[in-house]
Amino acid sequence: ELTMNNAAALYFKDEFDQSTESAAAIASIFGWMNLFARGVGGFLSDKANASIGMRGRIWVQTILLFCEGALVLVFANTGTLGGAIAVMVFFSLFVQAAEGSTYGIVPYVDPPATGSISGIVGAGGNSGAVGFGLGFRQLGYKSAFVIMGCTILGSAFFSVLINIKGHAGLLCGEDAPVQTKSTLA
Repeated sequence: ELTMNNAAALYFKDEFDQSTESAAAIASIFGWMNLFARGVGGFLSDKANASIGMRGRIWVQTILLFCEGALVLVFANTGTLGGAIAVMVFFSLFVQAAEGSTYGIVPYVDPPATGSISGIVGAGGNSGAVGFGLGFRQLGYKSAFVIMGCTILGSAFFSVLINIKGHAGLLCGEDAPVQTKSTLA
């Protein structure tokens, strides 16, 4: 997200000969998607959790990351301004939704340390933005977007390995029974 917020205006200016103002307006669409798409990801994560437990949350995360990565690759190869804007809208939807689904998983990682885990997740995003930002400075847009897309697809692939104590992963495990007042007594 941060990388796109930084690179999108320059991309539209350089690749599609837009004025700075026009490129910035187009690029701002990416950020505006945050107004609802992050909540959509959290909502989908909650619904999947209600249906099939943590495995559902991880499925949502994996699918959103896969769609995000695939759309970055499509975006990297889109040759028209209208096409690039349309792909960016959908790409942004999946970026923000994946972030929302991530924060649907965070409280389960280590419940007594949810604040710390949230901080680590947020810092990881910032670290990734710095890395990709350097990539955009050293590479052409297409190469940088392809690397970004492949990295996101790799993240989706490795999501199958997420295993949170007391919860089912995609490949194995079972959710621990939920404790209620009657089971605690």
